[in-house]
Order: sequence, then structure tokens, then C-alpha cells
Amino acid sequence: MGRVTARRRAEHVTSGGSVSRPETLAVEEPLEIRVNGAPLTVTMRTPGSDVELAQGFLLTEGVIARRNDIARVAYCRGATEDGANTYNVLDVMLAPHVPPPSVDVTRNFYTTSSCGVCGKASIDAVRTVSHYSPGDDPTSVSSDVLSALPRQLRQAQKVFNSTGGLHGAALFSAAGEMFVAREDIGRHNAVDKVIGWALEHDRIPLTGSVLLVSGRASFELTQKAVMAGIPLLAAVSAPSSLAVDLASQAGLTLVAFLRNESMNVYTRSDRVLR
Repeated sequence: MGRVTARRRAEHVTSGGSVSRPETLAVEEPLEIRVNGAPLTVTMRTPGSDVELAQGFLLTEGVIARRNDIARVAYCRGATEDGANTYNVLDVMLAPHVPPPSVDVTRNFYTTSSCGVCGKASIDAVRTVSHYSPGDDPTSVSSDVLSALPRQLRQAQKVFNSTGGLHGAALFSAAGEMFVAREDIGRHNAVDKVIGWALEHDRIPLTGSVLLVSGRASFELTQKAVMAGIPLLAAVSAPSSLAVDLASQAGLTLVAFLRNESMNVYTRSDRVLR
């Protein structure tokens, strides 16, 4: 699995004694994303699908809206003193018609001049910046289809099987067909990777689709779903209050505690067919 996993020794302790043994761990390394040569952000991620991650991040932060907004993506050489390529610095060249982002792109969603950091400002910012409206999507999904999705995602999490340390995200059709699954040490990165995959395959906006995440549904993940035009977000664990508020305002169906045949539908329950 290359740089995705690493081996480290650990002292395994039980009531019967202890033994020193090697353990397989998920790799965590920084990825610096540059736009037009200028540093924009650094995220701690599991290496792999880095181009998808960068593209998904730029789309969900409102910098780009479609694949032709990007001219080129390439790893940067000379990231170290000896000029080696660490594969930890990625430069995205925007198409000429796309304005460069602000230095702090996260200000798109978390701050305003009037009230600083607050929930209402964050929700209003997503609605203002987003190019797509999931609330207009007529997609419906049966509860039986939703119940079967976590098992499909779990089966696709190959690195999690060996490490137990990665989050997963996957895109599905309304009929339950998996399009893509990705893993990462950061749940937001896993979502950026699947959205970046969709961007690369000209599937944005992701109308008629379901985004499933292996953990909780935060505001940030809900924001990413809205920005990609996804009508339904499902989570294995709990949602946050702000995630539910954003989903309600955007017309996104938010399903959480999706386990076996049980689930909570917090918003736009009309899309979930019994």
C-alpha cells in the first residue's frame, strides 16, 4: 500500500502479560495546496488521491465550480533543500477566467465583517457562495437502499481493515450503486476526495446522488455536500445542530445514525421512501 500505511512497534499489554510486536498504522502527512503558485492551505491527510483532494477542496470552498475552471495540477519539485519531490506540495493552476482565491479561503464560510464567527453567518455564506441548489433536486431514495449503504462502504475500506484508523466516504446513486469510495485520516479529506473524483469525471453537480460518511455529520461535511449539489447526506453517527440547520436551509436531506435498518431523518424526509 506504499505510503498509505507504515509499520511501528508497540508493546501489546493484556492481563496475561505483554509482547512487543509490529503494528500497521495509517500514514499522516501534510499536503500543501498552492493555487497559481501561491500557498493557500495545508491539510494533514493520508497520501493518495491528492489531486482529487485538492480539486474537491477548491470546489467545496467556492474557488471553482467545474472541471474547466482548472488548467493544470502538478506536484511541486524543489520542495526540499536538495530539490527532491516530496509529493506533499500540489500546485493548482486555475483557468484564465477564474479569479484567484483570497489568502484565507475558509473565510468564505466562517466569518463576516458584521458578526465574526457565528452559525447564521456560516449558513448564509454557503447559500451565497454555492453554485448549486440541492433543494431543487427531485431525487428520492428508499430506506432499504439507505440501510444497505454502510456495508458497501465498509467493504470498500481496505486500509481501515488493516489499520482501524481511517474515515471513509462514498458516493452512490439513488438505486444504491457505488460510484467511488475514498479513505483518509481526516473525514473532510475523504469527502473532498470523492467530490474531486466527481469533478474529474464531469459529474458536478452531483444531482441524484447520495453521499455517505463513516462518522458524524458536521457543518463542514454538510457544507461540502451542498457546494457539490448533493441532495442527500447520510452518516453512520450523529449530526451536529449546525449541520441540521444548514441542511434545512439548503433543502438537503440529512440522515444520521444510519445503522442496520434504523436511521434518523432530520431534514427533507420526503426524499426517503418507506
